[in-house]
Amino acid sequence: MQKATIQLETLSCPSCMQKIENAVKGLNGVNHDSLKVLFNASKVKVDFDSETITIKDIEKAIEDLGYPVVKSKVKPA
Repeated sequence: MQKATIQLETLSCPSCMQKIENAVKGLNGVNHDSLKVLFNASKVKVDFDSETITIKDIEKAIEDLGYPVVKSKVKPA
């Protein structure tokens, strides 16, 4: 497992947070229990299995919803 912190552009509403959470939870290889969407900080924190999914796949799922990713930081769990 790897830990990722994904910085997004400023989130404007709590429903944005829910959409992002649902999209990322739907991805295979994401640890659902670790997922946190931080509204005030506009960040997503998640643990994922790098053999199943890449950080780019997670970023794409978020960006496909219309929320630009500013940067991501990944470290081994």
